[in-house]
Amino acid sequence: MQFLLVAYDGTDEGAPERRMRSRPEHLEKMVLVKKTGKFLCGGAILNDQGAMIGSMILYETENREELDRLLKDEPYIYNKVWEKIDIRPFRMASVSP
Repeated sequence: MQFLLVAYDGTDEGAPERRMRSRPEHLEKMVLVKKTGKFLCGGAILNDQGAMIGSMILYETENREELDRLLKDEPYIYNKVWEKIDIRPFRMASVSP
């Protein structure tokens, strides 16, 4: 199953610092998840000034429970970078030219 995660960072004064402090560990974990085939694509959500304010990640896992287990090891969650997280089942379109 595919799942779309859209998460927004906190808006408090320390939020940008928490993101930048957690970012190297987050990216290292994403490399490991990508190697398992469970990370399909993702990146930072930006505001109009180009600052990172959240994330979008497309995962593919057996089921929601497997994704929940994966997210227990997500630095942006346990370091409280993401304040609002929305996860929805997703189906990537198969588009041929």
